[in-house]
Amino acid sequence: MKLVLAVVQDQDSNRLLSALTDNNFRVTKLASTGGFLKSGNTTFLIGTEDVRVDKALQIIKENCSSREQLVSPVSPMGGNADSYMPYPVEVEVGGATVFVLPVEQFFHF
Repeated sequence: MKLVLAVVQDQDSNRLLSALTDNNFRVTKLASTGGFLKSGNTTFLIGTEDVRVDKALQIIKENCSSREQLVSPVSPMGGNADSYMPYPVEVEVGGATVFVLPVEQFFHF
């Protein structure tokens, strides 16, 4: 058994949740916040048999796309003001960060 832990952008979360449940995956959805952009993410916990991990990864890949977004950087707090850029910069957001972890034991009470 494996635990698939997927961190996705909020914009992709509803589509991913629907696709996972349509394919009979049991999913726990948690609200989370990214450290880099300080924006909303969703973390999915998916417990599944080893043989279904590839299917879960395929569904995540198909439903979580990366895209470019303009972001206004936060002003430096005590940092070097010379390196501060007061104008928006384009960064890649979205996609999914996925961890697949082994599960020693599983209990359902």
